[in-house]
Amino acid sequence: MPHRFILFTTLTAIGLGVSAGPSKAAEPLVDQNAYMAGYQQQQQTVYVPPPKPAPPKVINPYKTLFYDNDFTYGSNPNDPPLLGDSLNQIHLADDFLVLSAGGELRFRPMDERNRLRPGGPGRSTYNLWRWRQYFNLEVSDWGRAYVEFIDATAWGVDLPLLPIDVDRWEVLNAFVDVNLETTLDVPGTFRVGRQEMLYGKQRLVSPLDWSNTRRNFQGLKYLYSEGDWDLNIFATNPVNAAARGIVPVQDFDNNFNQPDYDQFFSGVYSTYRGFEDSYVDLYWLWLRDTQQVQNVADGFRHTVGLHWNTTSEVTDACGNVTRVWDLDFEGAYQFGSDNSERINAGFFTGILGHTWKQVPWQPRLSGLFYWGSGDQDPDDDQTNTFSVLYPLGHAYWGILDNLSGQNLLDYSAQLDFSPAKKWKGTAAWHWFDLASTNDFLYNVAGAPLGTLDQGQNIGNELDLIATYTYNPNFSVSVGYSWFWYGEYVHNALPRDTATQFYLQTHIRY
Repeated sequence: MPHRFILFTTLTAIGLGVSAGPSKAAEPLVDQNAYMAGYQQQQQTVYVPPPKPAPPKVINPYKTLFYDNDFTYGSNPNDPPLLGDSLNQIHLADDFLVLSAGGELRFRPMDERNRLRPGGPGRSTYNLWRWRQYFNLEVSDWGRAYVEFIDATAWGVDLPLLPIDVDRWEVLNAFVDVNLETTLDVPGTFRVGRQEMLYGKQRLVSPLDWSNTRRNFQGLKYLYSEGDWDLNIFATNPVNAAARGIVPVQDFDNNFNQPDYDQFFSGVYSTYRGFEDSYVDLYWLWLRDTQQVQNVADGFRHTVGLHWNTTSEVTDACGNVTRVWDLDFEGAYQFGSDNSERINAGFFTGILGHTWKQVPWQPRLSGLFYWGSGDQDPDDDQTNTFSVLYPLGHAYWGILDNLSGQNLLDYSAQLDFSPAKKWKGTAAWHWFDLASTNDFLYNVAGAPLGTLDQGQNIGNELDLIATYTYNPNFSVSVGYSWFWYGEYVHNALPRDTATQFYLQTHIRY
């Protein structure tokens, strides 16, 4: 018993000494639970390399109106270089003056058969060439001076030349902008001179880029932008053939274009962007034409209209956008007088589209309805034929360019897709009818064709377009169209099926 007691006492003393001593052996044992948790966390940690820097975003500085080009492009050293960068933002006179220059070369061979055009039916193969060159000089914050030249020509033409095909060595834009905030302490900008105009979706006012010439005007404009509102007020006269309608080609071949003082075009166009994913255009346009032509929609016309555009995104559970709905609506009412008759006319159009963002080629399918009123009774004291004013008809009533949007019904479906990053394709189908059989069919220039009461169906058109865009400087597009004529054309304007092929190249600098 004494020996056991001595052994127990000795072991206890040793244990106390170990726990109290300063040696490493006396440190507390590692917490096994904490150790295992840290080990498991270390095993689960995977090395993630830092993200690669995103490639520089290619910004397209070229707009439909070259005087709206983004002349500050290239100020960021990370911006990829583009052809013509050295001509932009040239600082002069201690930065008091900033000069920018650029332009475009465009070539388009055409092969068309049996279009509803002057000199037809028949086949015409021809080539269109266009060169544009602009200079923009900014004067501190006082304003700027802008000038743009154009040379548009055609050769190898089988049928008669069209006025919109030729305009040799001409001044397309030449105006001065004055910043009223700086000069007069009044908000806005005042513009005077020759200028192109573009509003909304270009259904009523467009520079008509598809034509070889482009449409321009001469006069005054006030521009105001504040918060969600944009406002333009203008008073102009049309200048070239694309704006003035059917005129002899020789009037614009090697002769300096003059404003047409028989036509006066003015208006107010405002845009409100305060709605989420939507914007609204409100406008009043006034055309006064003192040289009125029988059976042509002109006269003294007021056009009051509204345009609304909206988009809606559909997302998945992770917040990724999978689909996008888009809706575009526009309508306008016209009143005034035309050849001593009261004008009571209008138009309406709606486009509903749906894009699939997470499937190959990101297709967009859309449907369109368009109605442009026609005359209901040629013997009453009013005209119901809507005037489309100065539109981009090529974008809406078939790329074969047979029709104008007056006295017209258009039902169409369109598929847009992108099989590769730089490729885009479009397939569009149109069904065309006359809005009124008591009115004429009107071609793309607004000229009446045929006779009354020859049927309602105009025909069907199929358009196929492919575009390759290498970069903002260079693009190529090719298109082919068929127009199968209906009863009205067969009865009033007999001809075989119309076709059109084109190949277009663009170089911008």
